[in-house]
Amino acid sequence: MKLYLDTSTPETILRIDGTEYRYNFDRDLAEKLLEFIHEKLQEHGKDFNDITEITFMSGPGSFTGLRIGAAIVNTLASELDIPLLNHHGQKLPIIIPEYGRGANISRPVK
Repeated sequence: MKLYLDTSTPETILRIDGTEYRYNFDRDLAEKLLEFIHEKLQEHGKDFNDITEITFMSGPGSFTGLRIGAAIVNTLASELDIPLLNHHGQKLPIIIPEYGRGANISRPVK
């Protein structure tokens, strides 16, 4: 079963074998994304071990969203020993997010 994940925008997109789910986690992405994936897998009568391939929208996009999504797909692919692809279709050992620009670091407020 193929899984696709896009966390580059406020609306997370998850596809499981062609069925698409969209959800806005707001500030709860890190806390609730893995649970969301698990729930949707169960709706298909599947579990994490049924995933055979993961594709991740690696950017550009939200810095935090991409980092959280990349951490989850990198961990799943490593633990399940399955192929991991970026949105260009390149098979990679790990996903490194493509932020699209340099970091915007503001001056400390004192």
